[in-house]
Formats: sequence, C-alpha cells, structure tokens
Amino acid sequence: MFVVTVLFTIHAAHWDSFIKAIHLNAQTSLAIEAGCRQFDVCVGEPEQCRVFLYEVYDSQADFAAHLAAPHFLQFNTQTMPWVMDKQVYTFTRMTPT
Repeated sequence: MFVVTVLFTIHAAHWDSFIKAIHLNAQTSLAIEAGCRQFDVCVGEPEQCRVFLYEVYDSQADFAAHLAAPHFLQFNTQTMPWVMDKQVYTFTRMTPT
C-alpha cells in the first residue's frame, strides 16, 4: 500500500471554505477512485488552522491517477490561494508479519 500524508496550514479567513472543499475531495476520491482505500481528514486546534490528511492507495500509480483526476485538479486550483503551507510525504505501508 502507498500512503500519503499532507499537512496544510490554511489562511484563517478561508478555513470554512477549505474544510468544505477538502471533505468533498475526500468523499469523491473514495467514491470514484478504485485505488483509493482510505482518505482521512483531521483538523488541529482552530487557531492553528491546520489540516492533516492520511490517504492510502493500492499503489503509487493510483496516487498519480488521483493527482490527475478532474475533481482533484479542481480542488487544487480552487484552494491553492487559501493555503499558507503544504507539506506532502509518501510512505510504503508495512504489514506486521
């Protein structure tokens, strides 16, 4: 499994709009992307304006397909001005034997 984590810091004035947009992006990804297995949206303390994503895909190719999906491209274009900082990390999930 291919794991992606994203930590956003959002401009406070756009917090509510970003939360609505990221929830729609997550719901759509889970509904229509066969390789998207998990898409958790986590929020920090409101004054921190931080959003943490934990996403699990079958493969790196499935994540690449997510990045090219029309719903993601629309989300990314819409929310880019609302984001102060974005940190993306990728991992391979190890299963205990």
